[in-house]
Amino acid sequence: MEIKYLLKRLEGAQTIDTVMDILGLSKEKATYYIYRLRKQGYVKTRRLSNNKRVYYISFENKLQSFDYREIINKHSPVKISTAETYKIYGKEPTLEETLIYAIKTKSLRTILAALALFRKINNWSELYRLSKENHIERQVGALYDLARMFMRTKRMTKRFRNLSLPKDHCDFVYVIQDLKSKDFGHIENKWKVYLPFNQKDLEDYR
Repeated sequence: MEIKYLLKRLEGAQTIDTVMDILGLSKEKATYYIYRLRKQGYVKTRRLSNNKRVYYISFENKLQSFDYREIINKHSPVKISTAETYKIYGKEPTLEETLIYAIKTKSLRTILAALALFRKINNWSELYRLSKENHIERQVGALYDLARMFMRTKRMTKRFRNLSLPKDHCDFVYVIQDLKSKDFGHIENKWKVYLPFNQKDLEDYR
């Protein structure tokens, strides 16, 4: 049988029994076709508590996918989880792209976890480009200065800082609407950005 035909017939969650029923084959033959699909990257297998295997068969399994939250969790002591996922197929997002994503979520927990990315950020030119495209240069700058109070970070370039610092006529902006810090007013005044965190929120970074 051709792979395309097998994918069309078997897409979804299957067991060896359902594969046998759908294809009208013996267990030996059904196992062989699952093996063929797995070898080409179309099958993800999960073993249940009763030791029974479930095969998740999909074309998407063959595509290399990434989740911004998985990248953040890999680098941060603050873990995030959600019922929703945002999959990116193809090239793995950079840490700069992931940081911008986190800020744009407007999620307190996600942004808090993403502060850890400043430990690894190297491409400040790319981060500035992405920040400017999304009109959040000052938010990135303020969050960086906050992060460096609690952890060792990569050094922000003078160019990023000089281009991103607010002009005299700039109004204050929020990272998350209506949330202000009680503890980091000096950073807020420097960047004219209201930060959504207080000292106790950063305890996991101590």
